[in-house]
Amino acid sequence: MKIKKDDKVIVIAGKDKGKTGKVLKALPAENKVVVDGVNIKKKHQKATRGGQKGQIIDKVFPVDVSNVMLVDPKSGKRTRIGKTLVKDKYVRIAKKSQTVIK
Repeated sequence: MKIKKDDKVIVIAGKDKGKTGKVLKALPAENKVVVDGVNIKKKHQKATRGGQKGQIIDKVFPVDVSNVMLVDPKSGKRTRIGKTLVKDKYVRIAKKSQTVIK
């Protein structure tokens, strides 16, 4: 999986198409990522104690990694990710601008 935590991504498919956000969590075993502000659903939560009421909370759910693309740091548009050798170490680069991604 080429997308990692703290990457800025744009959604390219689904109900949130066009939205951008930061990756909060990467789930490589499931091939999914959790993106801030994307795929928010309402979750009904039961009361945990006797006197407390139940509530409806907004929760961020994972999105399949095939539905997001990295945002190019230079242009701000979506881009593919590649790898190149720099000083005996492989680093990720944005294919459109050839910029190194942290």
